[in-house]
Amino acid sequence: MERVYLDHAATTPLDPAVLEAMMPYLTEVHGNPSSLHASGRRARRGVEEARERVAAVMGVRPKQVVFTSGATEADNLALRGLLAGRRGALVTSPLEHAAVLRTAERLAVEGVSVVHVRHGPGGAIGGGEVREALARAGSAALVALMLVNNETGVLLDAPAAAQAAREAGALFFCDAVQGLGVEDVSLPALGADAAAVSAHKVGGPKGVGALVLGPGLEVEPIMRGGSQERGMRPGTHAVAAIVGMGAAVELAESRRQEHRARLAALRAELEALLLRVPGVSVNGAEAPRSVKHVNVSVEGVDGETLLMALDDAGVEVSAGSACAAGSLEPSHVLLALGLSPRAAKASVRFSLGYTTTAEDVRLAAARFAAVVDRCRAVAA
Repeated sequence: MERVYLDHAATTPLDPAVLEAMMPYLTEVHGNPSSLHASGRRARRGVEEARERVAAVMGVRPKQVVFTSGATEADNLALRGLLAGRRGALVTSPLEHAAVLRTAERLAVEGVSVVHVRHGPGGAIGGGEVREALARAGSAALVALMLVNNETGVLLDAPAAAQAAREAGALFFCDAVQGLGVEDVSLPALGADAAAVSAHKVGGPKGVGALVLGPGLEVEPIMRGGSQERGMRPGTHAVAAIVGMGAAVELAESRRQEHRARLAALRAELEALLLRVPGVSVNGAEAPRSVKHVNVSVEGVDGETLLMALDDAGVEVSAGSACAAGSLEPSHVLLALGLSPRAAKASVRFSLGYTTTAEDVRLAAARFAAVVDRCRAVAA
């Protein structure tokens, strides 16, 4: 049976061109980039060339790119590192990735005031919602909001959020992970003081990401050690992964416009086919959305049974964030949007990527319809 992979929001297949760029650093270039000898210098060149590639896409100078182990670390480093030494509240939303929400919860325990933005229909957030939250905060140090919601695909009005933060004298941090490759995630376009990106969402390797900082901005490190990454993120560089990230981010940006248009058409077709199944509704449909997510709730089925049945039918999707995989709890994003726990658990996220074809979409939709019918028959 041909399997269909529609879980690109969780991770993407490694692009062959990215693997090719990484191979010398997995086989030949073995030096530590902090070493001064020839082998170390070769490794260092790989790191710095990757930094230049990421910086070009993000619209910054290379020294403004801080490599991390992934976006979760970048989110943690941004929140803790940007708030260090600054007085005022953290303004975020209940729709954020767990890396932001769990960090915010811990910061609240440590005495930081955390204020949640009240989102609009479908999870929409723009300047008005951010200003209202800032007014409730009284004094804010940092606004932290994601560009594209990792579960619903709802798109933040980032420039408006940035302007609201700036008017209040707060910094604006944007988790741009799900927007990379389909939206303009450069700091100037976002209006952000800092942003997080990750390689494995755009055909790069897992285990590497970056925190990108605005001019002159530094963060207090959350780990202590060596002087790597200008002291903001100590630890020996994962050279091959960093090289892969540079290649993946550059490649994703080079094909972004074409990729975005193709995914928009595929998503529209997939959504239309899924909505032909009675009792299916799209979560976040009332808000502006990016192009690669379709999150649907299905009436009359058990969510876990539906996911397992889809996997048995060769359709690989998820119930939400991959970081919550294995959890029996309903999605915090969907609960925040007003869904009941039962409806939230009976929701499925389809997400498209650079390898997705029209045939994938049609095959997945046909199998989905058949699986839903079987699940409902069993439950009846």
